[in-house]
Amino acid sequence: MTKAGPRATPSGDQPVPVGEFRSLTGLRIVAAVWVVLFHFHFSPLQRVADVAAFFGPLITQGALGVDLFFVLSGFVIAHTYLDKLGPRLRPGATARFVWARASRMWPVYVLVFNLFGLWLVARLVFSSGTFISYQSVQPVVSFGQWLQQLLMVQMWNNPFLDGASWVGPTWSLSAEWLAYVLFPVTALVFFRMRNLPVVVLALSSLALMTPIAWAYLSTGSPYYPWSWVVRVLCGFGAGVLAYLVVRRLRDGEPVRRRASVLAAAVPLAIAVGLVAGEVAGPGRGGVVIVLFPVLVAALALADRGPVMVLAQPWAVHGGRISFSLYLVHIPIFEVWWTFLSHFDVARSHPVLAYVSAVVVLLSTLAVAAVAYRFVEEPARRRMRRVQLLTARRRAVRRPDTPTASDDRPVRARELVAAHRAAYDAVPEAEPAFVPPEPRHAASSERQPTLAAALVHAQRRRPAHRAELVAALDRAEDVRGI
Repeated sequence: MTKAGPRATPSGDQPVPVGEFRSLTGLRIVAAVWVVLFHFHFSPLQRVADVAAFFGPLITQGALGVDLFFVLSGFVIAHTYLDKLGPRLRPGATARFVWARASRMWPVYVLVFNLFGLWLVARLVFSSGTFISYQSVQPVVSFGQWLQQLLMVQMWNNPFLDGASWVGPTWSLSAEWLAYVLFPVTALVFFRMRNLPVVVLALSSLALMTPIAWAYLSTGSPYYPWSWVVRVLCGFGAGVLAYLVVRRLRDGEPVRRRASVLAAAVPLAIAVGLVAGEVAGPGRGGVVIVLFPVLVAALALADRGPVMVLAQPWAVHGGRISFSLYLVHIPIFEVWWTFLSHFDVARSHPVLAYVSAVVVLLSTLAVAAVAYRFVEEPARRRMRRVQLLTARRRAVRRPDTPTASDDRPVRARELVAAHRAAYDAVPEAEPAFVPPEPRHAASSERQPTLAAALVHAQRRRPAHRAELVAALDRAEDVRGI
């Protein structure tokens, strides 16, 4: 786990570490690969089916990876934004938060869903039937649906997942977008829960996972009308409460040691629970979903065991491309499945079919890495840069210049406030750019030194702008699905 130095919360609570939980970033690639393997096991090849049967629910229950993403997102969003949004509802802070999340999700999503939309249109035009997508309910290809999916709201008026999204897995992006839109309001509640006893926070986090766990235990499936709302809001909220537990625990050796043991034991418990649950009945192993907040909190606190693997550079980079991987794998699979069925490759050329299976599975990682490198990250930086520069221009817009000398201290305070407003748009992983408090008061005998320094900085607009852009590029942003 890598964290930056401590900072005080607005209410004066104990210092809260800022920065990136590298082990949790590494956990994202585990969740993404779990979902990819789950979808891959539907491939119409006998060997693939045999491998899936051998591993059983460890693969066939891979849809649980989406719920793990929800818990992770709640934890990391709370870690980054709860102290900013929780004290009170502020339009400016809310707008910055929503724009930051859109900067992360929207660019590569728009590219993938539009390209795949062209594929669906081609299938609709050139295929003989109405089967255009490998979903149980065929998606509607229309301008209205395109507009809904462009805005990532296609799930908001759909009680079921089937056919709601052109790219099937992007239902969870629409669901998570709803959680993000609601977070500035729910943060007001979570922030006021931060001083509850740790036991109460921990039990509340587990309790939020029980509705979905009970659905798995009773029916083997969490699929019922509007179940997606329960999944995202409960998972996201459980992640926020898990973060409140972590921030309340002392960062000492006993805590880290126990967390490391827990971080190693929980994955084993999840695997055993999946297998044992399948013996009890199809899908019953999904009850292990209740352990996801425990796993996330343990990895955030641990300093040995699995965290040492998940914090490796390759795993962290995998976590960073996990969002692109989640988006691109189904379009790649669907094109491949169409190729297999159209040319009957599995029967006429079985060796080619299995070789292509390996190539396609590995190509999802390669395409995700390219999408992250050339689309997701550059577009995010550009969108955040627009936000930062807009905030800066708004903040440094000068009022009427005071003429009286005794107005100078007021002017100094105005400039300090303006610069703080501009820097508030930068993620808090880079605290070096927060201006210091004034050390000297201005008077008729002494010039306002801080005001003079700030005015001088204003005259260096190109250099100051470059520093702000560099700060934005260095700042670690949250990577949510």
